[in-house]
Amino acid sequence: MKDIPLYEVEKINDLRDMLQQSVQQFGDKPAFLVKDPKAARVSQNQENNDYLPVSYKRYGRDVDAFGTKLKSLGLDDTRVAIMSETRYEWYVTYLSTVNGVGVTVPLDKELPENEIISLLNRSKSQVLVYSSSKQSVVDNLHGKVDTLQYLVCMDHPETESAESFWDWLEQGEKALQEGDRSFQDAVIDPETMSVLLFTSGTTARSKAVMLSHKNICINLMAMCSMLYIGPDDVFLSVLPLHHTYECTCGFLCPVYRGCTIAVCEGLRHITKNMQESKVTIMLVVPLMLELFYKRIMKSATADPKLAKKFHFGLGLSRFLRKLGIDKRREIFDKVHTTFGGHLRVLVAGGASIDPRIMTGMQDLGLHCVQGYGLTECAPILALNRDIDYDNRAAGLPLPGVDIKIIEKDENGIGEIIGKGPNVMIGYYEDEEATNEAIDEDGYFHTGDLGYINEAGFVIITGRKKNVIITKNGKNIFPEEIEFLLNRSDYIQECLVSGIQTDDGDIEVAAEIFPNMEAVQEKLGDVQVESEAVRDLMAQEVKKVNQGLTTYKYIRIFTLRSTEFDKTTSKKIKRKY
Repeated sequence: MKDIPLYEVEKINDLRDMLQQSVQQFGDKPAFLVKDPKAARVSQNQENNDYLPVSYKRYGRDVDAFGTKLKSLGLDDTRVAIMSETRYEWYVTYLSTVNGVGVTVPLDKELPENEIISLLNRSKSQVLVYSSSKQSVVDNLHGKVDTLQYLVCMDHPETESAESFWDWLEQGEKALQEGDRSFQDAVIDPETMSVLLFTSGTTARSKAVMLSHKNICINLMAMCSMLYIGPDDVFLSVLPLHHTYECTCGFLCPVYRGCTIAVCEGLRHITKNMQESKVTIMLVVPLMLELFYKRIMKSATADPKLAKKFHFGLGLSRFLRKLGIDKRREIFDKVHTTFGGHLRVLVAGGASIDPRIMTGMQDLGLHCVQGYGLTECAPILALNRDIDYDNRAAGLPLPGVDIKIIEKDENGIGEIIGKGPNVMIGYYEDEEATNEAIDEDGYFHTGDLGYINEAGFVIITGRKKNVIITKNGKNIFPEEIEFLLNRSDYIQECLVSGIQTDDGDIEVAAEIFPNMEAVQEKLGDVQVESEAVRDLMAQEVKKVNQGLTTYKYIRIFTLRSTEFDKTTSKKIKRKY
């Protein structure tokens, strides 16, 4: 491993300490850029729908005010659930809860009503802070959650049983002005549960991860010592905040480092919001990065003249970089302008990504790094550095984290396990699952398979429960084959699995959702069911098979006419 010094970072003892340091240091600097006039404290007749700033000082005061109101409820071990899209009230509620009130319970707003009810019951939530977009769910909660005492609507409450977030904020501010310090002076134990996060899965299978201030703060300090993030950075928040990846890395991390967070208006508005916010850093999932790259390449090679100019620019740029001259931003100025003109790094997480896409984006001057983590690790275990990275790898272990590979096969591939102060307290009210996940030496068993290369980078090959095992004991990683299939311009998405044959062996099967736009450009006005589309997919499958050893060959494939069902983090849902 290269001996490259880590970046210096401020020590933080807990998330209140983190916020107080940032408020003191960055006072009037914008902590958030929002489109909501109420959050920015301006009149409703906002012109041009521009971003409006909310300063660190204002945010810190709002956290204290809302926390003071929550504290005044006099509840024991207060559990505050949050259910909404990304918005300013979400950010306020989260830190108001953990910084002196109790436990925050971020909920996936896309879950069906019965699962929301189940999670509210399992978490013993007493307060639910929600957006009016979820009013229909809230209307059906009456009598179904025994512990729930307060409903707080981020907008104007549409029911008499709900109260207004903004009224509560006002009441808390009044109490602060009258000298109420119950929230500000509340004792924080950095090692007890402060966040309860439900992992994706059905109600029966989802686990509730208990995280502490210590877990999260250790993770923040470690990740920021590996990747430079500074006060001049602007984050655009596009991923759901209930995911610990976006919450820790796209919310708490920028607040810790004095950055500005711009709230994205929705996936359809990403390009516009990038330009308006002058974004410098964005967290993405691989699906988004692939989409960005494919769009850039399609636009840049739309006609032969343009393609020739683009490829000449790539060649020239690579040659100049060998001489220590970097002209990528000038040569690919149009690409950078599309991304707002200031984007300096894209951080990909959530799943592995094709290294060719990473390299392709880097060749254009859009630096990409990927990291690896799990909710149970608060969340980062390994991260590629901005100055030391391997596009094939999930990253280097974070400082203070020990990663090992156990139960290795003949190729040195085994389960990835990690140990460090960022590893969760355990699963809530599930000692058996906790003992299965964390061994007696304190190592968390990730369920991911991979190896560590000579340079110390963690390489992930697949998920333990996804592995296809043939009759003669050979291991096949479906992710590897999906990777290769997804490189085809004619394949939008795919899922690889093993199916049992009549003789008891296992064959590799692929379910493919074709990229019909690209297919129709090649074949004309055809439908998924047509023989021509099937023949084209057969050719693509054959190309992939040519690069695989025989036992990994895709023997069967089927086509589908709709996208696969996905989680809110844009991962395809696998059936087990």
